[in-house]
Amino acid sequence: MLLLLLMGASIVSVAAQETHAQWKAEVEQLEKDLYRVSMTADIDSSWHIYDTLRTDFGPTATVAEFNIADGRRAEKVGGVTISKEPYKYYDDIYMMEIGYFEESVTFSQDIRLKKKNAEVELYVEWMTCDENNCTTPQELAWTVSLPDMTVTEVDLYAEDTISAPVETGTESKGLWGMILEAIMWGFVALLTPCVFPMVPMTVSYFLKGEGGPSKGRMRAAMYGIFIVALYTLPIAIIILVTRIVGGDAVTADIFNWLATHWLPNIIFFLVFMVFAASFFGAFELTMPSKLVNKSDSKADTKGFGGIFFLALTLVLVSFSCTGPIVGMVLIKSTQGEFWAPILTMLAFSIAFALPFTIFALFPSMLKKLPKSGGWLNTVKVVIAFIEVALGFKFLSTADQTYHWGLLDREVYLAIWIVVFTLLGFYLLGKIKFAHDDEVKHIGVGRLTLVIIVFSFVVYLIPGMWGAPLKALSGYLPPLTTQDFVLGQEQAPVVIQSSGTESSAQTETLDMGTPKYSDFLHLPHGLKGFFEINEAREYAEKVGKPLFIDFTGHGCVNCREMEARVWSDPQVLDMLRNDFVVLAMYCDDKKRADESDWITVGNRTLKDIGKINSHIATTQYGVNAQPCYVLEGRNGELLAEPRSYDLDVDAFVQFLKKGLENYSKQ
Repeated sequence: MLLLLLMGASIVSVAAQETHAQWKAEVEQLEKDLYRVSMTADIDSSWHIYDTLRTDFGPTATVAEFNIADGRRAEKVGGVTISKEPYKYYDDIYMMEIGYFEESVTFSQDIRLKKKNAEVELYVEWMTCDENNCTTPQELAWTVSLPDMTVTEVDLYAEDTISAPVETGTESKGLWGMILEAIMWGFVALLTPCVFPMVPMTVSYFLKGEGGPSKGRMRAAMYGIFIVALYTLPIAIIILVTRIVGGDAVTADIFNWLATHWLPNIIFFLVFMVFAASFFGAFELTMPSKLVNKSDSKADTKGFGGIFFLALTLVLVSFSCTGPIVGMVLIKSTQGEFWAPILTMLAFSIAFALPFTIFALFPSMLKKLPKSGGWLNTVKVVIAFIEVALGFKFLSTADQTYHWGLLDREVYLAIWIVVFTLLGFYLLGKIKFAHDDEVKHIGVGRLTLVIIVFSFVVYLIPGMWGAPLKALSGYLPPLTTQDFVLGQEQAPVVIQSSGTESSAQTETLDMGTPKYSDFLHLPHGLKGFFEINEAREYAEKVGKPLFIDFTGHGCVNCREMEARVWSDPQVLDMLRNDFVVLAMYCDDKKRADESDWITVGNRTLKDIGKINSHIATTQYGVNAQPCYVLEGRNGELLAEPRSYDLDVDAFVQFLKKGLENYSKQ
């Protein structure tokens, strides 16, 4: 690190070995509040760097970025200027015109200071070449402090420091829900044709073995423990190795990628469709017979080794039935926190293995089990219909985060209505699949399921015209994606001078067209912003506190909060009239305007979601959605941030406390 303060300018020179280009950063004061920040490259003789034109197949372009850490304190004036035009030639290898710089070149950006203690983050990436060789791409970064004009070199490879996250409780609530769902699917897996007949057969084998019933019970218990281990340990090992090798940040990035990127979501969707087709009877998913036979041959071994291979044989043989269910549980849990896949698989496997131990302890209960029959295939087909419906959630997540417009709310609802209608007719015996028995009469249990399914379909139908369907709000695309909403009225945007009862005067506000509002929207017809600097500027202008909603397209709890809490008349009225609303989507994949880009270490955050996630963790200590922050003047928090909680009265008090504290500023 080198600091030099001289003649109103601060200069840092950094030389990198074998880069053939030495860079320095400078600051020059042009006017009272106007500064020019520059990065200059001194290039070795016979070497050159390329221009800033980025191409898919050309050489590495020079990247020169100037990013303002806090838009409230400084702003860019104009764009980046370059001291000279690049030399250009046609390259026969790349088959394109290429520009380059020799000797020296300077990249500059004018910055206007709005408040003291502003910081500008500088980043440059380049590659040097001569006639025969090129170096690997290099990078440097500095932090410029204004108005004292000091320049500090930044270690691009140092770990980022992030403030402690706010305890929101969202993860724990979502995790418990996934655990309970995993337990349910563990018991459902027992009712499949591949597993159910094996319960009495396996337990009887243990009870009739050597050592009598007492030893048989112990062996049955070990059998259940091995089943749990075979389902849980592989996923746990994979996740723990990832965490040890890559650290928490890498593991979090992997799960964030799984939850929001289009590729895994499309793969998950296709996996669900393949599993559903298998359960419908189109084909059977099985483990290789060689693997099954090898495991089965070792199951006769005495001791715990034989019990282990017997458990392994069960896992392999039952794969055609449990595989789709296990896949569904795991895929859904990867959208949770780090421990979610491990704990959900543990819960699933315990529920799946528990009957083997229970029936070994109480053999008389075996007599009460229903006999195997066609009803087991019915269970598989019902699961298949459910998997089709749930699979579209992943396609919907990709569609929303990338704004493809393929699966709007009414299309999604239409698919669910058709799927569950067909399920109802199947339960009535009007639809048959390859392995189904003929339904000669309807029992009470099946009739109950039919009533539940068709009642659910009737509940879904009004959603085609805009009914909120609050019970499913977390699983459906937002209402803003629906083309037609019956009786929808757009409420005017009004402001009260202080949000108190004494404020009788109201006026309609002209917000213009907020940035990114062409593809991002707020629920319930609310008007607001989607970029923090723009929202802060507007809030200061109109004298209202800022309501910040850290949200995501794939956030189930976010949609539920909007449907059940935001929709309350008192909450909606306060959000509409007393706050400036800012929605920060932390999983959006759209490229942000260049003026909103943020440089973090050796990376430049360019996507809206990545930028918002960085702001959430570094400025507010928030690492989960939904999280609601009330911000007053000068960025001060007006109340403790609030997360997922369906208590409407508590949310109203949260908003009122923010207004009260804002009035005291």
